[in-house]
Amino acid sequence: MRKKIVVLSGAGISAESGISTFRDANGLWEGHDVMEVASPQGWIKNSELVNNFYNTRRRELSNVKPNAAHLFFAKLEAEYDVEIITQNVDDLHERAGSNKIIHLHGELLKVRSTKYPNLIYDWSTDLTTTDVCEKGHQLRPHIVWFGEAVPLISVAAEAVASADLIVIIGTSMQVYPAAGLVQYARKNCPVIYIDKNPADVQHLDIRNLHVITAPATVGVLKLSKLIFECFN
Repeated sequence: MRKKIVVLSGAGISAESGISTFRDANGLWEGHDVMEVASPQGWIKNSELVNNFYNTRRRELSNVKPNAAHLFFAKLEAEYDVEIITQNVDDLHERAGSNKIIHLHGELLKVRSTKYPNLIYDWSTDLTTTDVCEKGHQLRPHIVWFGEAVPLISVAAEAVASADLIVIIGTSMQVYPAAGLVQYARKNCPVIYIDKNPADVQHLDIRNLHVITAPATVGVLKLSKLIFECFN
């Protein structure tokens, strides 16, 4: 049986493809207060503003490509059972060729019914306030907003619990519930943490931790050797 590697990826991996990270130092997202465009309250207050915000993000996504880090994990499937748990809403892991991906915070290229959350549709064009699901209810971005439950968190926890090795890349692991996932790892499961600011990892209580101090696209260049060492 092939060894299982679970990858926890965050905004840092996609930032190197040109996608803006979630928030800047002022707590703004592309000039917006995050609660205006990433909360149920913001949607109720001004759904047109929210749709326009994600429409812009969707158009921007079509102009970027997967980078070396995304491609690395896709190629890793030739040797290992690789499952990716991402906090990102882009499709760069899919476009790189990865096959097993859990999107914790939703997907930019999908929308869902405001009345029936299980009615989810692929969506690549602009979303308007007049677009409705098959039962006639307004569609909204398929994004997990502040204050909403993370539907796939239990699925992600099960994946982490089954891992032979965990790679954390592009995330400080300080945003919950995603930050708590590593605690589901088996005792002494190796964890490789790739980050250009390794001080972020100090809050993680991990026994078998290996740190690569580098941006995502540089860090993966050292990853193959370290994975081999962990398994041998």
